[in-house]
Amino acid sequence: MRIGLLTEGGYPYVSGDAGLWCDRLVRGLGQHEFDVYALSRSDCQESAGQVALPPQVARVRTAPLWVAEDDGVVYGRRARRRFTEHYGALVSVLCEGASAEAGTDRSASQADRFGNALYGLAELARDEGGLVGALRSEGAVRTLERACRAPGALGTAREARVPDLLAVAGHLERALRPLSLDWYEDDGSEGLGSVDLCHAASGGAAALPGLLARHFFGVPLLVTEYGVRLRTHYLGSGGGPAAAPGAASASGPAPGPVSGPVPEDALAVRSLLAAFHGRLAAEVYRQAACVTPGNAHARRWQERCGADRAKLRTVHPGMDASRFTEVGDSPDAADPRTLVWIGRVEPAKDLVSLLHAFAEIRKAEPGTRLRIFGAATGAEGEAYLGHCRMLAAQLFPDEAAGPHAVGDNPVSFEEIGGPEVPGLPEAYAAGAVVVLSSVVEGFPVGLVEAMFCGRATVSTDVGAVVEVIGGTGLVVPPRNPRALAEACVALLRDPARRSRLGAAARARALELFTVEQNIAAFHGIYLEIVSRSPVRRGALDAAGVPRPFAVPAEAWLPGRWTGLGGRATPRHPSAWAAGPPVRGTAAARGHVAAPGPSSPRTTTPAPAPVVATEGAAR
Repeated sequence: MRIGLLTEGGYPYVSGDAGLWCDRLVRGLGQHEFDVYALSRSDCQESAGQVALPPQVARVRTAPLWVAEDDGVVYGRRARRRFTEHYGALVSVLCEGASAEAGTDRSASQADRFGNALYGLAELARDEGGLVGALRSEGAVRTLERACRAPGALGTAREARVPDLLAVAGHLERALRPLSLDWYEDDGSEGLGSVDLCHAASGGAAALPGLLARHFFGVPLLVTEYGVRLRTHYLGSGGGPAAAPGAASASGPAPGPVSGPVPEDALAVRSLLAAFHGRLAAEVYRQAACVTPGNAHARRWQERCGADRAKLRTVHPGMDASRFTEVGDSPDAADPRTLVWIGRVEPAKDLVSLLHAFAEIRKAEPGTRLRIFGAATGAEGEAYLGHCRMLAAQLFPDEAAGPHAVGDNPVSFEEIGGPEVPGLPEAYAAGAVVVLSSVVEGFPVGLVEAMFCGRATVSTDVGAVVEVIGGTGLVVPPRNPRALAEACVALLRDPARRSRLGAAARARALELFTVEQNIAAFHGIYLEIVSRSPVRRGALDAAGVPRPFAVPAEAWLPGRWTGLGGRATPRHPSAWAAGPPVRGTAAARGHVAAPGPSSPRTTTPAPAPVVATEGAAR
């Protein structure tokens, strides 16, 4: 099978997001061939280079998302009319806002109009050679202004001023750059039209080429989101996405009317950009053959954003458990009076509540120690780390908490990599109870690592924590030091309970969160999606060798089949729509029996894909 792996700011770049997961997926599915289509986020990312690729990666095609030079395309009168029509339809949907009730006729009409406008722009870019100049033109800004002033537009859109319009037009130009790429050929060699399946490693810009491959060539699309891009946009809409379009790129500011400062706090800008990202996410979910969230928390976000529940398959991230084997095999070697916290030092981790909770723990169990392993990044992280050190000194004035635990100091702030704690396994092995005190969390990677190590855990109820723990650890409300202290004391005083919870946690992690289960899940999903897809190419390649996925699985051939003398005979004319039966298949041997063209089935069902089950969630 030939997979088109679509990434944005990730694999195969050294500094990319989710690069480790993509690399493990590609290496674990060596029986398939991968084409990587990567969008880069910055010049620094491209300069850092790419990781070493396995032999199953046949080709890599890259394109910068952070800059786009003027393509020099000059539209004629007809092309300008087409652009104004499609771009006007797209921004009109954004200015109208979402329907109050999802699934209504108005909501469906808006989704259809947005999709038609998006694909109309893609077809125009394909016919004319690009969209960059048109999207940066004064005509694009005027079209956006007309949509904002049109009857029925939202009040926030009608209040948009010229700087707001320039900011929105600039963001749309950046977001729609993938429409102008030369990836959409069907020459049988390098374009997305030659792959059997597109797998987008995230939503947003990474999934946009997959949408166009589906539109132009009927290539099925699989979307994996371990962090919902739309949620990230909503949470950072104050200064993240809105700031990007107007910022000067490496080649200088964008030419034309869309250059200039971006009013990050303008309500009209945030409203229109949120509408665009929401519409794009809904279109991706609508057209995808399957969407695989990494946890139930992301799954709920996707459902709220329009994803069909029938398309959702939860596939937990795969993590390497082998390096924690030695620690997990000897859980009793840990110090029974030590609590361990491991992570990146930042306000979202709420170490302040942990320190206040530890003050209560020391009153109940005076000999307890707290070892904090982590480093701060950036000015905010350094300031927060300094604040936590000062707080620890104030809470324990008679036992000065220093950067390293010596003597009777109850709190230590340490970094992993020294002679005493060279790596993560040694850090988890330092204590009998691992604590997570976050107020914001997505998929808790550190919690899974603690489970691999067979450690009992106390966690706050945020993100996917409850789903990951599944009853094998204690969970308390966030920002509640007293509840956190009571849970820790309960485990410190009960070694048998710690042992039971640690063993159960390790068994759960090895069952649900390993690299092997992740690869097996996607292998099954790949086969299922391709088996449901129509025939797209000839059954033989140029050398006359049969292509393994040139025909759909016999379970999905339409029509009623019966065996007569070892030959398959269609009972319905439409049975020949997918082409004649393939020699050697079950259909050719007369083993397929279906009640009709609308509900085919086989006497030997196709194996179900191996998909990771969701953890228990409250």
